[in-house]
Amino acid sequence: MAGTDAQGTLVSVPEGDTVWLAARRMNTALAGATLRRGEFRIPQLATVDLAGATVREVVPRGKHLLIRLDDGRTMRTHFRMDGSWHIYRPGTTWRGGPGHDVRAVLATEQWECVGYRLHDIDLVPTDEEDRLVGHLGPDILGPDWDLEEALRRLGEHPDEQIGVALLDQRNLAGIGNLYKVESLFLLGVHPWARVADVPDLARLVERARTLMRANLHRPEQNTTGDPRRGRDHWVFGRQGRPCRRCGTAILLGEQGPSTQERVTWWCPSCQAARSPIDPQARTGEPGRPRPLTAGGTRPVRYV
Repeated sequence: MAGTDAQGTLVSVPEGDTVWLAARRMNTALAGATLRRGEFRIPQLATVDLAGATVREVVPRGKHLLIRLDDGRTMRTHFRMDGSWHIYRPGTTWRGGPGHDVRAVLATEQWECVGYRLHDIDLVPTDEEDRLVGHLGPDILGPDWDLEEALRRLGEHPDEQIGVALLDQRNLAGIGNLYKVESLFLLGVHPWARVADVPDLARLVERARTLMRANLHRPEQNTTGDPRRGRDHWVFGRQGRPCRRCGTAILLGEQGPSTQERVTWWCPSCQAARSPIDPQARTGEPGRPRPLTAGGTRPVRYV
């Protein structure tokens, strides 16, 4: 996903590949080790002490990170807009932000994992994880990825806007705004097109998966293959600038139900609508977000 900070600056929000990489690094640091320090700095878990527990594994589930302990408990965190885990050697200065932004600390003899601005922190029995992530569709980066099930879920709401449907984590888990807009551009699909009007839905989903998998082992999210600065995306963050394919100005709009809008970029030429859609989606001014009529058939769950 993407959003803006208080100054209106574009913020790249963690997506499934970012969570996957964070889980991999934390699993390397924590798996098999006993915690000498395990504390929460949030009111609802402030009295819980995880010291003495051994970490079994750290795994991603869509945009959620699950830290499983050998005592049968699981700690779940979500990055939302601005959360992150930082890993340090003991005695190293923590540089992830001010101390009041720390929400959790998991430390072993070798490593200190510090969670900044984490959201949706929970501690549940491992066999009850479904209470937290059971609503999620197939994980697009998971070992049990199921394309057919994802397509079935998407197809259950044929009138939903495709740009909204790809972000609804109940359809498939892990895709955020960046990979949504980039995959739609590469396949020439208008963000406001109905799911039923997408010519090849399977190819679209698999393109998003391919883009994400290409970035699994690095923090940078490059979708063009061009490593030069400012050349890493096709439409993401490029409102008002010329399309790299046809030169038309990239448009920016807000898409999704009221209070759940997400910004969307697209090229009105390369992604021309194939069937009638919300007219505001075709005529919005470049570089200026504006409200659009809410589409879809159900409330959206982006997490």
